[in-house]
Amino acid sequence: MLRFPEGFLWGVATAAYQIEGAAREDGRGPSVWDTFAHTPGNIVNGDTGDVADDHYHRMESDVDLMADLGFKGYRFSTGWSRVYPDGKTVNQKGVDFYRRLVDKLLSKGILPAITLNHWDLPEALRWTDRDTAYRFGEYAETMFRALPEVPMWITHNEPWCVAMLGYWRGVHAPGVKGDLAAAVKVSHHLMMSHHLAAQAPHSGKIGITLSLFPSYPRSDSDADRAATVLSDGYTNRWYLDPVLKGEYPADLVAHFASLGADVNEFMQPGDLGGPRADFIGANYYHRRIIHATPGNDLGWAVTDRSPGVPTTDMGWEIVPFGLTDLLLRLGRDYDNVPVYITENGAVYDDEISPDGQVHDPARVEFLHKHVVAAHKAIEEGANLQGYFAWSFMDNFEWAFGYTKRFGLVYVDYATQRRIPKDSARFWGKVTAQNGVE
Repeated sequence: MLRFPEGFLWGVATAAYQIEGAAREDGRGPSVWDTFAHTPGNIVNGDTGDVADDHYHRMESDVDLMADLGFKGYRFSTGWSRVYPDGKTVNQKGVDFYRRLVDKLLSKGILPAITLNHWDLPEALRWTDRDTAYRFGEYAETMFRALPEVPMWITHNEPWCVAMLGYWRGVHAPGVKGDLAAAVKVSHHLMMSHHLAAQAPHSGKIGITLSLFPSYPRSDSDADRAATVLSDGYTNRWYLDPVLKGEYPADLVAHFASLGADVNEFMQPGDLGGPRADFIGANYYHRRIIHATPGNDLGWAVTDRSPGVPTTDMGWEIVPFGLTDLLLRLGRDYDNVPVYITENGAVYDDEISPDGQVHDPARVEFLHKHVVAAHKAIEEGANLQGYFAWSFMDNFEWAFGYTKRFGLVYVDYATQRRIPKDSARFWGKVTAQNGVE
């Protein structure tokens, strides 16, 4: 038996736009993802989050199910556009929903961990505007006051996705393609807003969740090694350094500037001031293998998969040792910062079996191997304090719509029936015994 430290937090995670539905109820306003999803051609099958898992109406029974399965922590997001429909005016009905959710979780002995921004920026706002950072600070302060007993706050989920997938690759809201200068500006306003929120009066600890990719060179050539360092900066250090060191990595500042995206053109003194993050939330799914491509795009390219390496049904490599490497690197490079795995999971094409259950042995194996990898990192000195599986239940998977299933609980979208998969029972067992066999 591989046991984890006493007090280790096991949980599951979701995000508001992916599960809540009730898109036009009780004063909720449109978010950039509502607009993006309703624009033809952006989402597979034209899916939207209008109904999703109907969690807004099924919250009580969903939390009961979490408790029945034995989960001890729940990372969820408060919908910014539900709380601030127009970006500047509080909607009390939105705040009240999250008040009820937190009360229900606490009554069941489940620790709430709240993400303030899981991409559902109110449509009235844009991250390219500096003022949006201040609006985020106001929103954060509103939630801190409304829910003072929440012990764990996360400002942003995966700012790299918001900036680079939203403004550089164009596959996420708002769907801007090829504007690296705008993407870098957005990334800065996100980092600035994190610091503004962290300075607001709050109880509990406050951190940020980052999509972190351990990066490895495709070859031992100097060019591939150098490209890998820059690529690591692009996905990892550009977001880690501001919240843990109060500055951007100099090599990426120079690299972005050489491509016409100079952060110094819009950064002002004090933008990155404030306390060091109390913890880092690490979302880990797969590694990146990098090779140099001089004069092309950013100067590097990513190899999606290597021969002989197994993949999930998303096509992502299954590389548990990457999680060990990532956790050890965070401790080594960032003064043993406390870390929570805030997302880790796998897509498989689950189906209901003739016995009425959903058997997902591949996901169970995936989770088992990654829990073992996390334990190895702790043995070697990583300061890992918790692990949230993605996701509690199947949901709207962004640009993929409802075609990809990450959940530990199967959702029949036609009937909204919830069916715990074998992986849900596995995760409950891991939680109960605080480890794996």
